[in-house]
Amino acid sequence: MNRRNFIQLGATSILALSASRFAFAKSDTQVDLRIVATTDVHSFLTDFDYYKDAPTEKFGFTRAANLIRQARQEVKNSVLVDNGDLIQGNPIADYQAAKGYKEGKPNPAIDCLNAMHYDVGTLGNHEFNYGLGYLADVIKQAKFPMINANVVKAGTAEPYFTPYVIQTKEVVDSQGKTHKLNIGYIGFVPPQIMVWDKANLQGKVETRDIVKTAQKYVPEMK
Repeated sequence: MNRRNFIQLGATSILALSASRFAFAKSDTQVDLRIVATTDVHSFLTDFDYYKDAPTEKFGFTRAANLIRQARQEVKNSVLVDNGDLIQGNPIADYQAAKGYKEGKPNPAIDCLNAMHYDVGTLGNHEFNYGLGYLADVIKQAKFPMINANVVKAGTAEPYFTPYVIQTKEVVDSQGKTHKLNIGYIGFVPPQIMVWDKANLQGKVETRDIVKTAQKYVPEMK
């Protein structure tokens, strides 16, 4: 897959635009907004394949970062989001969970996203592979909100994480005028995490149906 297309995938599941309070004075006034998104980074942070012990041109967040900067520079208005499966899937991630975390070192994947000034991130199923305590500390390190709407505290309907956020972003229209746009973000995780990570999650959290959860929160966001 083309790397430029790769970084644009995944945003539709976490981004909703709310324009109910946003009106333009003239019909020919238009705001273009670019959504730049990463997904399934899996802690492949550099262009080095640890399994083959060799450099690679096929992946690496350091390569994606250059494309992200370029994509943002091309337009007046953009948001940058991550669609999850960020903190697991690479020897870097396993080392951090096994040793670095115990030594108090910050999560390297979160450091990268902080440096790139992400607006929002959502949780993927692999965020739960190292347990809820580990994930909680990862979320604390993020300088951007990491959200999920369909994981609840066991035996309740109370969200375990922040279900959604609404951010006010200043945008520039086609006439060069500045406006404020409210952007709502919401995230969901496959309910099957209760099977895949049963040892980490049973008795602590439960999952809810994605569609029903969206039907609950999206009207509230609007």
